[in-house]
Amino acid sequence: MQIVNIHEAKTHLSRLVEKAARGEGFVIAKAGKPLVKVTALDTPAAGQSRRLGFLAGQIAVPDDFDQIGSAEIEHLFRG
Repeated sequence: MQIVNIHEAKTHLSRLVEKAARGEGFVIAKAGKPLVKVTALDTPAAGQSRRLGFLAGQIAVPDDFDQIGSAEIEHLFRG
């Protein structure tokens, strides 16, 4: 995570906020001591993980998904 001093944060705030919105948070320091951490609002808090299964019921996977294209693949290997 990038550490910037207060003067640099004031000077380049727009650029830093754009980076934070893309998930590249930063820390603002004063005299080398970290003061605040800036991250995007949708960034998961420390210790939290992204939720698995959030698309459950919205996506259908065919029963033969592991066999799709098997004839073409066999042809490529055996000629």
